[in-house]
Amino acid sequence: MIRVKMHEAKTNLSKLAALVEAGEEITVMRGDKPVMKLVPISPPAKALRVPGRFKGVFELDDRFFEPLPDEELEAWNNPK
Repeated sequence: MIRVKMHEAKTNLSKLAALVEAGEEITVMRGDKPVMKLVPISPPAKALRVPGRFKGVFELDDRFFEPLPDEELEAWNNPK
C-alpha cells in the first residue's frame, strides 16, 4: 500500500491514477492521519495464459510420469 500526503496527491493525481489502474491501493494522508483511499473500481485484468509459454525453458523427463513412492503418496493423501 502506498501512502502519500494530500499535497502530493493533488500534484500527482494522474500518476497516482495510473498506479491505481495497475492494481495499487493508495492512502492519502492529512499529516499523519489517513483521510481517503484510492482503489480501482474493478480488479485489474488478469494476464492471458499463453499455451507453450515455457517451451524450451525446462523439460520433463520420463521420471516425471512415474508413480510416486508409497510414502510420498501417503503424505499427499493424508496430510498431518
